[in-house]
Amino acid sequence: MDTDRKIALFYITKGGFELAQRLKGFYPRAEIVKFHAERVSAFWNKGKPLLFIMAAGIVVRAIASQAKDKRTDPAVVVLDEKGRFAISLLSGHIGGANALAKEVAEFLGGEAVITTASDVNNLPSVDLWAREHHLAIENWDALSAISTKLINTGALRVYSEILIDLPETFLEVSDPECADVLIAHKGRTNFSAHHAKEPLYLRPRNLVLGIGCNRGTDADEIESAVRAVMEAHNLAFSAIRSLATLDKKGDEPGLVAFAQTHDFKLETFTPAELNAVRGISKSEIVFRATGANAVSEPAALLASEADVLLVSKQKMGNVTVAVADMHPQKGKDSKIYVVGTGPGGIEHITPRAFRAIRAADVIIGYKTYLDLIPDLIEDKEVISFGMTQEVERGRRALEIASEGKSVAVISGGDPGVYGMAGLVLEVLKNSDSPSKPHVEVLPGVSALNACAARLGAPIMHDFAVISLSDRLTPWEAIRKRLEAASAADFVIALYNPKSKGRPEHIRRARAIILKHRKPETPVGIVRAATRETDRVIVTNLKELLDCEMDMQTTIIIGNSQTFVFDGYLVTPRGYLEKKGLARR
Repeated sequence: MDTDRKIALFYITKGGFELAQRLKGFYPRAEIVKFHAERVSAFWNKGKPLLFIMAAGIVVRAIASQAKDKRTDPAVVVLDEKGRFAISLLSGHIGGANALAKEVAEFLGGEAVITTASDVNNLPSVDLWAREHHLAIENWDALSAISTKLINTGALRVYSEILIDLPETFLEVSDPECADVLIAHKGRTNFSAHHAKEPLYLRPRNLVLGIGCNRGTDADEIESAVRAVMEAHNLAFSAIRSLATLDKKGDEPGLVAFAQTHDFKLETFTPAELNAVRGISKSEIVFRATGANAVSEPAALLASEADVLLVSKQKMGNVTVAVADMHPQKGKDSKIYVVGTGPGGIEHITPRAFRAIRAADVIIGYKTYLDLIPDLIEDKEVISFGMTQEVERGRRALEIASEGKSVAVISGGDPGVYGMAGLVLEVLKNSDSPSKPHVEVLPGVSALNACAARLGAPIMHDFAVISLSDRLTPWEAIRKRLEAASAADFVIALYNPKSKGRPEHIRRARAIILKHRKPETPVGIVRAATRETDRVIVTNLKELLDCEMDMQTTIIIGNSQTFVFDGYLVTPRGYLEKKGLARR
């Protein structure tokens, strides 16, 4: 019970005054007011509950011209002067009249009279439930129809992007197009096209905007920029919770006015705090002007305590805007990041992949790849698998994501090049789970790119990449691909050239390629590219088999134009030839 609340107690009779005094003993901050109809308007917009000790008809006539909107009308409760009945008359849910009537009735030993249908039928009030869970109702005009449907059917279908406990009568669905209620910070366009009736949109106010602006930028320009960014990324403006910026911008009149207009909290950070955020693109212009490497992106991340931006920096005239998600989203928590970690350690991981790994609750991967990034995952739940357990990795990732957690599936190199990306998506496609997590594939530096860089420029022209592993692909298919690539004069990159179980595959491949290439064709052999133990060999097709190689080796075989220069393999694109400047 909130006995410290401010309440206006209106009375007419002596008995009413005595009851008002009794209630003031329960609500010490209550104000007792002799009733006159004109006095009601003075208290109407003060945010106080109004309690009338008199006949209900008198109250109805007094407030009829004042009542405007259930979102702003105060709670109105009517009491008889004996205190036997406490009637919730207006703003029962949002205003709190139902709760107040019950509270007063309990104190006086009377009976609360509640007429709202949801309460009478022992069903949750949609608007009250939304308020209790800090959800903003965006389209109030749809509330009445949705509430009526709940009363008539006893249930509502709810689609939610966030992790939230739902009442038993709220049936969670995985398809937003069949939902009566949508709990999402996404805009309407993705959801409402196929609805016969507009669903109710409940917005979790969980978006934090990092904002940078030039001096003198007015509130209208800032708001226009923010709304443009939100619309472009299909995010609801009503889901914004707060703003964040550089401390020097904390008193910027336009930004302050924008925050005040929409009741947004404005949080500021020093340049040192902003510069401590890793993985953010830097701006020399911003640094010279402010001492901060960037403003909008790090400010959004700091204020939201998120690891990953929802929207990276967007520049609109004099304003930059970045968006972060303050609270765990089902779309984030029930998410699988398939992350390419590149050829070696942390220094070769992209900033986006770095942030995704840090954002994940659970890390899954092949132990050899996990051992290359120990500092990045030391505080995480890590599940490692051995070689040939790719399917198990994909299934385990789906199981964990289905529990409402975010998972980073680590894939060496690039996850889309002989990596985990396709497998994870296949596992998801074949899953019977009604709720499928979102999958985000984050590219990495592939072994091909890393090896090519160590060799110089061998893949400057068309190339083919072929794995010699016949564990999943029949050798006959591999043979045909080798024949075709060789005949077409592609530069050929060979993955998995040799293992203890298939030592002859590289010999067979070389024999096929020699049908179409000269024995002197340049060949580069790279093992464990970019790691401390990497090894680079430049040779030719004739001497290829004399070199050591294993499963961590990538071989790049030149085309008819590839040449060796100062230890580098170079496959010319044809620029100098076109101008008649080439020399061999």
